[in-house]
Amino acid sequence: MKGLRVAVAVLAAGLVSSAVPLRGQAGYQPAPENLAARRWFQDARFGMFVHWGIYSVLGDGEWVMNNRKIRAAEYEKLPAFFNPVDFDPAAWVALVKAAGMKYVTITSKHHDGFAMFDSKVSDWDIVDRTPYKKDVLKMLADECHRQGIKLFFYHSQLDWHHPDYYPRGRTGHDTGRPESGEWYRYLDYMDAQLEELLTGYGEIGGIWFDGWWDRPEADWRLAKTYALIHRLQPAALVGSNHHRRPNPGEDFQMFEKDLPGRNTAGFNDQSEIGDLPLETCETMNNAWGFNITDRSYKSTKDLVRYLVRAAGNDANFLLNVGPMPNGKIQPEFASRLKEMGDWLSRYGESIYGTRGGPVTPRPWGVTTQKGDTVYLHVLDWPDETLSLPKLPGKVTAARFVKDGSRAAFVEDEAGVRVKIPAAMRDDTDTVLALTYQSS
Repeated sequence: MKGLRVAVAVLAAGLVSSAVPLRGQAGYQPAPENLAARRWFQDARFGMFVHWGIYSVLGDGEWVMNNRKIRAAEYEKLPAFFNPVDFDPAAWVALVKAAGMKYVTITSKHHDGFAMFDSKVSDWDIVDRTPYKKDVLKMLADECHRQGIKLFFYHSQLDWHHPDYYPRGRTGHDTGRPESGEWYRYLDYMDAQLEELLTGYGEIGGIWFDGWWDRPEADWRLAKTYALIHRLQPAALVGSNHHRRPNPGEDFQMFEKDLPGRNTAGFNDQSEIGDLPLETCETMNNAWGFNITDRSYKSTKDLVRYLVRAAGNDANFLLNVGPMPNGKIQPEFASRLKEMGDWLSRYGESIYGTRGGPVTPRPWGVTTQKGDTVYLHVLDWPDETLSLPKLPGKVTAARFVKDGSRAAFVEDEAGVRVKIPAAMRDDTDTVLALTYQSS
């Protein structure tokens, strides 16, 4: 992810050849089950992101191989120390449900190329190289199916370990690999591993790609890869963290560490919001993978507000955890997730199954909508009265979601004004439901 700004600058400057191959699956028509999966995805609104791999042994994040300039031969010693004997997929999924999350997206392969599943096309995987010798993705997939949680696989297109990932991109230059390789042979390898994931783990929610930005000028054969996914699992959703308008063949659009259309993290310089379901991903501290010294934990209040703002921007929130090398999720993460679940148990009606509301995001907060009900999420009160523009129909009722009590409102040609007693305001999010009758 860190090489993206360089890639964007090169593209913006027009330095990439005009002969760049057509990107995406031209002529793609999503199957009916894919369209249904998109609707389910939008209704779900909240998921867990999991960055977990052998890099967790070093406790310095998922980019440690690149950042510390570790050579591949040295990095290959790490699997011997990865033995997650405390991994409990049932406990993981129970935590997902306690948090009010509806799906999980886990790293099947990160940029270090190490497969967290039993790959048959390589022995650079958890079963062949670690003392644990179990397929954690299969264990998690089986548990997700049992408990009714959808499972997505994050899969890195970038690979710092594979010898055929050549020419090199913007990262991974210090691994000591030979300066040679066959690019299309690498893509065959990537597709073969994707086929393993799509045929050996039951029904999956989709594939979450990352790493395209490492070689934005390359022929990634996206049409072939996307067609493979849609053929093997028509309902599976394809997304790519390339920070650009979606390509044909992609089924949802994600925004890294930012709400749609924003660029506070510096990744989305040229991002456009397309017509597909949206998702934003964020960390709970500063790291994606386990980082033993990272104590910059976001508060539950801040995380709830991010979830609310995401829903108000018509986007899902994919909240990350970086499990420890023993297989456990840090207690600092678990406590915040359970507190978010408590909030959703009271206010979930204003998040699940909603779409972005008729009032665009404002300094005071956002709106969501479900049917003929508009939910006001007031995060920062401007004064005692909240003034809204006219809604799609005549307002017939207003209530506080907290306890169901009525809220006073006035509606006229100028719009709707809602008055909130100080006792009813919530420091995290004051949620009101306005029901209207369509004209």
